[in-house]
Amino acid sequence: MARVVVDVMLKPEILDPQGQAVQRALPRLGFQGISDVRQGKRFELEVDGPVDDAALARIHEMAETFLANTVIEDFVVKVEEPAVEAK
Repeated sequence: MARVVVDVMLKPEILDPQGQAVQRALPRLGFQGISDVRQGKRFELEVDGPVDDAALARIHEMAETFLANTVIEDFVVKVEEPAVEAK
């Protein structure tokens, strides 16, 4: 089983009030040096079978029609490599 991640972010020209609220709160919480925050969404999809071109095309279509509002959001689809356990 493979994992595909879809990261969804507001387009740069769209205001991000949640990100701005977090950015304003950081100094009050003792975190300095952060000049901007943008909030997004992350979807982790466990895929049965191989993640071939057809599967990625299907996931891209899913992201474009369901996971992201493409009028105001951009998205990136990427395959996550399986974690290797340290011995």
